[in-house]
Amino acid sequence: MRQTPAPLPQTPKRVVRVMFACFHLTPLRQMRVRQVFVLVAVSVCSLVSPLRVLRVCSDETENTLNSSDFHSFRKQFQRQSDVSSEELNRRRVYFQDARKRQAYLNSFSTAPQSAKYGINQFSDLSQKEFRDLYLRASADRAPHFSGPKTEGLPAKFDWRDKAAVTPVRNQQACGSCWAFSVVGAVQSAHAIEGSQLEQLSVQQVLDCSIKNEGCNGGSPLRALNWLKQTRVKLVPQSEYPYKAKTGICHFFSQSHDGVAVKNFAAHDFGGQEEAMMGQLLEHGPLAAVVDAVSWQDYQGGIIQHHCSSQWSNHAVLVVGYDTTGDIPYWIVQNSWGPTWGNEGYVYIKIGGNICGIADSVAAVIL
Repeated sequence: MRQTPAPLPQTPKRVVRVMFACFHLTPLRQMRVRQVFVLVAVSVCSLVSPLRVLRVCSDETENTLNSSDFHSFRKQFQRQSDVSSEELNRRRVYFQDARKRQAYLNSFSTAPQSAKYGINQFSDLSQKEFRDLYLRASADRAPHFSGPKTEGLPAKFDWRDKAAVTPVRNQQACGSCWAFSVVGAVQSAHAIEGSQLEQLSVQQVLDCSIKNEGCNGGSPLRALNWLKQTRVKLVPQSEYPYKAKTGICHFFSQSHDGVAVKNFAAHDFGGQEEAMMGQLLEHGPLAAVVDAVSWQDYQGGIIQHHCSSQWSNHAVLVVGYDTTGDIPYWIVQNSWGPTWGNEGYVYIKIGGNICGIADSVAAVIL
């Protein structure tokens, strides 16, 4: 009696797709070619390590999950849907790269308060795009701090508790972080003096600080020096609203109400972060330039790794500190909107000059 042949193994779908992409055959001939191809595939697969098969399956699963995550990401952050397939594929690749990068960064963050990295509004940007759009500050060299040793500081201090810090703002796709940090320091100093806390115009600094480059970048120290020398008064945000692009400077008369900067103090507090705390208490929130390359993936927690001072590129506002826990940290206001990080803030470990937080720090004097 003729025996019924055993059923042929299932051909991997990826192999079949490749086969039919190469041959344009009639359905009948496709069936015959498929039978021959299955025999070849079985022979080849018998030579492949089981680990290789598992790895292929794992890659397929990972790609499926990444695709699902990418779709959820685009929906959450309201990415426009009418983009070309080429652009969509490019964004998907950047997103997949970000997921791998985030997994690597998280492998170092094992302590309970450590920084966590994951999906945020920058997850579909390449690292170059992120740097070119958002990391446009430069740090002018500041003299090393040589003042007296600071003693008797409180273990915890936050200018937000004194109603001296305005809400987090969003610079959008404009390299204006340097202007946001300067204006943040000025408006806080003004409130600490007893005036009503109000948002001052970042756009005014962006347009009028002649030694800086608007949305293409700038230096907080150059902006502060411009304010000091010209005695330009910063007007309220409502009078000179932010546009996220460089415009023509709008001049106001000296009789116009506004806030003028009398002086500023800039120092390098490397190795002396306790003295930096003293400056924070004495003068108010501090404008600082940091290395924020790893912040593209930041979600929250205290940054302790992946953050050097070799390339300072982003300006922020240091508004407080907390040394009461296991990991002392700076409380830093960013200008990437309240949905980023810790409701718009980032925490950086005190000690070791993490992210170059102490390299170039300026206090405003009104």
